[in-house]
Amino acid sequence: MINSIPEMLFEARDTAKAFAAVQALRGVDFQVRRGECVGLVGHNGAGKSTLMNVLSGTLAADRGELHFAGLAVGSGWDVREAQRLGVRSVYQELSLCANLSLAENMRIAQPQFKGWNWRLAAGAQLMATLDRIFPGHGLHADQVVGELSIGRRQMVEIARAFTPGALALEVMILDEPTSSLDNQAAAQLLAYIREFVALGKSCILISHKLREIFTVTDRIVVMRDGQVVESVLTEQTSRDRVVAAMGQDEQVQENPRHVVAQTGSAEAPLVVNVSSTSAARLGVKAMAGEVIGLAGLAGHGQTTLLLRLQAGSATRAESSVWVGGATSFVAGDRQTDGVFGLWSIARNMSVGWFSQLCHRRLIDLKGEREYAEHWRQRLGLVTPDLDLPIFSLSGGNQQKVLFARALGSSASIILMDDPMRGVDVGTKRDVYALIAEEARRGRTFVWYTTEFDELFHCDRVYVFNNGEVAGELSRAELSEERVLDMSFDKIAA
Repeated sequence: MINSIPEMLFEARDTAKAFAAVQALRGVDFQVRRGECVGLVGHNGAGKSTLMNVLSGTLAADRGELHFAGLAVGSGWDVREAQRLGVRSVYQELSLCANLSLAENMRIAQPQFKGWNWRLAAGAQLMATLDRIFPGHGLHADQVVGELSIGRRQMVEIARAFTPGALALEVMILDEPTSSLDNQAAAQLLAYIREFVALGKSCILISHKLREIFTVTDRIVVMRDGQVVESVLTEQTSRDRVVAAMGQDEQVQENPRHVVAQTGSAEAPLVVNVSSTSAARLGVKAMAGEVIGLAGLAGHGQTTLLLRLQAGSATRAESSVWVGGATSFVAGDRQTDGVFGLWSIARNMSVGWFSQLCHRRLIDLKGEREYAEHWRQRLGLVTPDLDLPIFSLSGGNQQKVLFARALGSSASIILMDDPMRGVDVGTKRDVYALIAEEARRGRTFVWYTTEFDELFHCDRVYVFNNGEVAGELSRAELSEERVLDMSFDKIAA
């Protein structure tokens, strides 16, 4: 007789981990069974990524036991042992080498590729996995990683981890794997996860996108303040219950419709104007106090437009771009374009405010501290000390620092490049409210997002296709079907 309860595959018991004064894990018990997809949720700083780093062998726990396939793994648990037993991970911060090709990055993860044609073999393996997970991806094995958009880099990172090799693959740990993927690529990945689990493999999925958690997982584990506070079958819970367990009692609206700006008003001057290269195609315009959304498939020109706006503000050199005010930029790829790794949390914030803090060419250190503390409280930044290094924060809390840097500046135009990457639902709600409040005061936002629901926070949305604006939608006209149609349809000549 076949046992109806799947075999326990991986288990952490009474796991604790501290970083100086920060107690990241407080006696966590966590299990994943064979053939199960477990969703792990919680606010930024709840301990999710720390727990996954312990499970994958990149961190040693201060206390606790790990068991794999019924056997205690002991003190020798590290990345090599975890991978030998079939545990692989895709971390929130991508690990690809930017100066190497896709095939060369594959060789780093799969050292069994040898001989004179190892690049060809490694590249073919990676392309085969990309084809399975992300059909129509458009990538090539000889492309250099640094030349790819963050969304495509995330696709490569995921495919590299899922590529069969010399070692077994039993458990896949995915930490915010869709944070930089567009809706199409995210849907492809979620479908592949279900195929993977159906083969008897196991998956641990960390995501702040609760819709994805409820779509793909069998069980949901909620963490708060370094502890597991709930573990429940997905079919036996609800979004409201999960959000409440996370410590956010107020329901987060799926499709909020804040009134942000009165578009078309004679009192709202034009502050951004990007002319199209063709008279038959649309440009991009933004009025004072508007929130403008940029949509479409990832890598189709949205980030390029934001960089043109940022450069246009700084130099006024590009004739097709007119920006009527100072800009501040919120990067989605925080490791490449956002944080300064050798600086403190406070200084990573205040670098955007120096013009406001300087008196007679000296920085007002007391004012810097007070302003940083103000934004720490306003965004709910989880840290015991603003003088700690920026990398002492979780990824989502690092993103809050970038928001504080931009929103605390005097810039009248805020450019946001898919900025909610790795940010929890509670912080998203607070940031949405801040954006609405600042827009009512006349600030302009140009916002690229891969999360469709976020477009409902915008007054107007420009949909991109192959580097051009394929259409413009008001909030009243906005629907997922129309955005997808414009994203895929050929732009009229």
